[in-house]
Formats: sequence, C-alpha cells, structure tokens
Amino acid sequence: MIHPTRTNLLLLKDKARSVTGSIGILKARRLALIREFLATSAPFLRSRDEVKTAYARALVEMHLSLGHEGRECIESLEGVTGRELGVVISDRSVMGLRYRDVTVPEEPVRSPEERGYDYGSTTPHLEEAIHLFESIMAEMLEIAAFESRMKRLGEEIVRVTRRTRVLEERVLPGLHQDIKGIGHYLGERERESYYRLKRFKEIVTD
Repeated sequence: MIHPTRTNLLLLKDKARSVTGSIGILKARRLALIREFLATSAPFLRSRDEVKTAYARALVEMHLSLGHEGRECIESLEGVTGRELGVVISDRSVMGLRYRDVTVPEEPVRSPEERGYDYGSTTPHLEEAIHLFESIMAEMLEIAAFESRMKRLGEEIVRVTRRTRVLEERVLPGLHQDIKGIGHYLGERERESYYRLKRFKEIVTD
C-alpha cells in the first residue's frame, strides 16, 4: 500500500513517465528487429526455393546419367571426387544479439577440371548433376547461417513483445490507478481542510 502523500504522487508520476519512455524505446527496437528479420528472411526463403528446384533438376540429370554411364561407373568416381569440407562456426552480432555464423573456407562448387577425373569421358548429364549437387551444398550452408540469425532475431522479437505488453497492460495501468487514487485522496483532504478553515473563520467571526 503506497502512502498517499504528495511526494509519493510525484514519484509515481515520474515512474509513469519513465515506463512510458521505456515502452516507446521497446516498440522502436521491436520495429527495427522486425525489419531486420524480414530483410534476413527474404534471401532465406529464396534460397530454400532455389534448393528445391535445383534438387529436382539434379535428380533428373543423375537418372539420365545412370542410363548412360551406369551405376558402377558413377560409384567409381566417388573415391576420386569425394572430399571433406571444413566448416568454420564463428560468433557474430546483429543489433547487439549474438548468433552463430557458418562459413566454409573452401568453395563447395568446383569446375570440371578440379574434380580429379577425365570429364571428357562422361556425359553432360553427369557433369550437370554434380554441379547441381555441389551448388545445393553451398546453398544449404548459407541457409544454416540464415537460420541461426533468424532464430536469434525471432527470439528477441518475442522477448521484447512480452516486455512491452507487461509494461503496457500491467505496470502502467497500475501506476495510473495509484496516481488517480492518491490524487483523489489528496483532493478530498484539501476540500476537508478548506471546509474546516471556512467553518473556523465563521466561528471566529461570530
């Protein structure tokens, strides 16, 4: 229970102004986070669509290649073309939020000359299939970086939204109610004091 004094009334009004300012700051941050989220999600969604399209094309080209080269021939190339991509995970920051970024020092997509076999003896279908699968790998690594960033932004948007709602729907209305109650109490006391003073003057005059 807040003691109904003028000092407490002034303190409550200052606190209400401070909370109102905090709400404004939180709303501005939330808007900036949403803009950043949308800017990040646009290339992320495009990349997912591109991966789906490329994967469908790669499967078609691989099936055509199987019909020409045969499964044994294609499987024999695995030992020559196989490799391990080193993935580097580093800490990054966006709008003060830390997230994990994924980078690959080595370019996933190689030219036919870099694959380690005589591409002149294979069909264009196999070369196109390999190129598409390597491109898909590169896109998926980029998607991994987008997902980490979007997840962090999404979590912060939810957190800021919750804090804003608590201040708007609970804290600020409670302060306004206390201010109104103390103001009403002080007003009643002033009227009572005025009435007693008036009566005192009337008695003295009489």
